[in-house]
Amino acid sequence: MTSDIRGRERAAVTAAPESLDYYLIMSTGTDGAPAEGVVVEEFALTGDFRTIGLDTAGWTAADGVWWSSAAFGRAMREDPDLRARARAVSRPEAEAAYRDLGGGELPGETRLRALFQDHQPLPDSPPLRLSPPRVPDGFHDTRVYRVLFAGEPHLPRLADVVTFAGETDDPRTRVIGTGDLRTDSDIFTWEVRRIGPGVACCLDLTAHLGTASGQSLGPLLRRLTTAMRHAGPVPVTVERFS
Repeated sequence: MTSDIRGRERAAVTAAPESLDYYLIMSTGTDGAPAEGVVVEEFALTGDFRTIGLDTAGWTAADGVWWSSAAFGRAMREDPDLRARARAVSRPEAEAAYRDLGGGELPGETRLRALFQDHQPLPDSPPLRLSPPRVPDGFHDTRVYRVLFAGEPHLPRLADVVTFAGETDDPRTRVIGTGDLRTDSDIFTWEVRRIGPGVACCLDLTAHLGTASGQSLGPLLRRLTTAMRHAGPVPVTVERFS
């Protein structure tokens, strides 16, 4: 992925994708199953991109009304059967499915945020500094983030995100792949790791920042998280280690 993302990220590293996360809930977890509804989510973040809350809203054709449920958001992460039925999609794909299911035009993101009524707070803590940060010469800050996901990715869908390690099909292989990106002032490296085969995985991102604003960091975290979602696992939290 490194050569692919370099080209695209250098062109628009600060241009984040759509703000909300979209999922289709399928009737079963098998390929080709019809969609039953649409789920929309958004994480609340601190200024340094740690998660402190989650909002979840959904609509099903059977009910024909929007609802907001923190319990459903938790179930998407805790219930493997429900997670297998959740398909991450782009907003245009969600719009098409919503229209095909008889919902009409999918509300805009401002309207969708107004549907978030059952907020799920997430534990917040300052960065867990496992060791003193080692900031290379020429950079003003080094940060390490972990994005935790429930489930395991479909490896072919990660081809644009990482360069695969050897033996990735072996569940004992912890580091699935790695990637890197250099902007004019910053250097980013990341690893995708298994945390218990089939149970969880994570994306660990190390950012060496040469700009005081760190303006490339948030969009890159967002892009990588979106790529992971579209590979199958569901994001749980973002922690900062340094």
